[in-house]
Amino acid sequence: MTSNPFFERSTLEYQLPPFAEIEEAHYLPAFERGMAEQLAEIAAITSGDEKATFADTVVAMERSGELLSRVSNAFFTVAASDSSAGIDAIDAQISPRLAAHRDAIHLDRDLFDRIESLYRRRADLELDAEQLRLLERYHTQFVRSGARLDATGQTRLRELNTELATAATEFKHNALADMNAAAVVVDKAQELAGLGPAAVAAAAENARSLGHAEAWALSLQNVSNQPVLAGLADRDVRHRVMTASLGRGLGRNSELAIRIAALRAERATLLGYPDHAAYVVEDQTAKTTDAVEEMLGRLVEPAVANAQREAAELTAAMRAGSPDADGHELRSWDWQFWSERIRAERFSVDAEALRPYFELERVLRDGVFFAAEQAYGITVRERADLVGYHPEVRIFEVFDADGAALGLFLGDYFARPSKRGGAWMNALVSQSRLLETRPVVVNNLNIVKPPAGEPALLSWDNVRTVFHEFGHALHGLFSDVRYPYFAGTAVPRDFVEFPSQVNEMWMTRPEVLANYARHIETGEPMPAELVERMAAAQRFGEGFRTTEYLGAALLDWAWHRVPDAAALDGVDAATFEQEALRKAGVAVEAIPPRYRTGYFQHIFSGGYAAGYYSYIWSEVLDADTVEWFTDGAATIRDKGRTFRRELLSRGGSVDPLEAFEAFRGRAPEIEPLLIRRGLVR
Repeated sequence: MTSNPFFERSTLEYQLPPFAEIEEAHYLPAFERGMAEQLAEIAAITSGDEKATFADTVVAMERSGELLSRVSNAFFTVAASDSSAGIDAIDAQISPRLAAHRDAIHLDRDLFDRIESLYRRRADLELDAEQLRLLERYHTQFVRSGARLDATGQTRLRELNTELATAATEFKHNALADMNAAAVVVDKAQELAGLGPAAVAAAAENARSLGHAEAWALSLQNVSNQPVLAGLADRDVRHRVMTASLGRGLGRNSELAIRIAALRAERATLLGYPDHAAYVVEDQTAKTTDAVEEMLGRLVEPAVANAQREAAELTAAMRAGSPDADGHELRSWDWQFWSERIRAERFSVDAEALRPYFELERVLRDGVFFAAEQAYGITVRERADLVGYHPEVRIFEVFDADGAALGLFLGDYFARPSKRGGAWMNALVSQSRLLETRPVVVNNLNIVKPPAGEPALLSWDNVRTVFHEFGHALHGLFSDVRYPYFAGTAVPRDFVEFPSQVNEMWMTRPEVLANYARHIETGEPMPAELVERMAAAQRFGEGFRTTEYLGAALLDWAWHRVPDAAALDGVDAATFEQEALRKAGVAVEAIPPRYRTGYFQHIFSGGYAAGYYSYIWSEVLDADTVEWFTDGAATIRDKGRTFRRELLSRGGSVDPLEAFEAFRGRAPEIEPLLIRRGLVR
């Protein structure tokens, strides 16, 4: 193929991929040429006999693989957000080939010798701080990728990485298919009692799109506790929804999870680590498994104690509020429903009644964008003339306080069968002064799409997610680094959630909330006393939320603390999961972990293996930072300027904890998190 839009840099603004021109047939040839070009570039680096220099080795590597980056960024965005049978087939074919390609670079003996030579001479190279860190990071990356293994070890490592890439891709495809297939269809509108009119209309539209005439369909999200459980009054329907949710992946994905965990354990042993978790955290801010286990262990007992107190209240409410519930035990499908009843009675907060205050367009423009303008001075303008990868994708141009163009932001907010579950940010183009590129970043959510012409009304959790993901987007948009290796969110996994969690603080700032939380019909702002009741209601349920999260984090940890592949011989995934939760002290029957093994995409097909602890590890930094933002005499704009300069703009070019200390003035402290989560009494 000689004509392919990937073969040259995009001529669109900010090098936005020309999605209007891209066809499925373009991807595979672009991948193949991109890999071949990068290997030729690596060969050129290693072909000379002269002594290695930083410019002809490290900088040359940073410039290599430009075509491969272009096609990879576009393809994997589409594969996650708007997949098809053709895209899935390419994904299954290319993922193991990309793993082999990475190994071909990391296990290139001549290339590593040049990097090692530079690393040994680093004190004499007169490098600046960013250059020195880049050299050190490359050296660490190559060593951790097996550059020092003997030939036999490298051969086995290549096999393991290829098998892992194949299995992870299969897990991802299975999870999406299982989630779509598990939609719960009901035949009578009264079975949806408790849901608001907008939610019922959306369920009817969803059923029609799935081929069910005169029915209502509740599609699942990629979590255990489905948000719809909070409203459904019919206990049998709640039971059906929870059963469908927890039953995903019990066959093929459970088997794949065992296989993936065994392969990772073998790879860790090959690389000289006691288990995969030890391998992962060595290169994170946590550094050791002991540090992670100490932090998680400190949270388990108070979280479960809080959850048990909540369970007692919920059981009492259920038995008092439902004539046929006397003697019933509180089940997982009851928890959210009766939590909402208590919030409604005790705090006069009805989750469904709140939705009219949270219309997507207003939350986005008058909430998320407004808050970023207040804190950082940026402005955002929609670009209807630019085309995304799907008709529902919206494209915005982002400008700095002085009017200078920063980059593009793409928002893809609605759920569809071709999109994987959850919410995430990724980059189509990363910022780099070396490559003269500016950022193009994407936010994906899975909000239920309303019928045509109807507004999209959000839950409070949806609002939080919109703010959270834009925090990741800001991390990418504010990037100001020389080398692409460090751009945007290229930071340790247990640090990457920190800026996005900080951005959640703006959703409840009085001046921001008053600007976006206005009734869709009357335009009236949310009453101040309702805001206060919401805050109180939010605190009820921290035991559940923390226990649910810890269940997932500790399940991830258990799968990746197995010492070798043999430890998983003959293991049943469901039994392993149950025993892991019991040993960790979070086996609360009515609170399943946020993700069960069969659909835990974060760890089996994403980048969070042995790293799901990252969310609460980052929340330590987040809670401490929110306290900093609200303390002292400096204005929010001044604080935002400092936070951006010292942390958001630096990407991975500095040590993350040093970046934290640069604006905070000290090391992080855990106490603000314990207070926020209700874990101190």
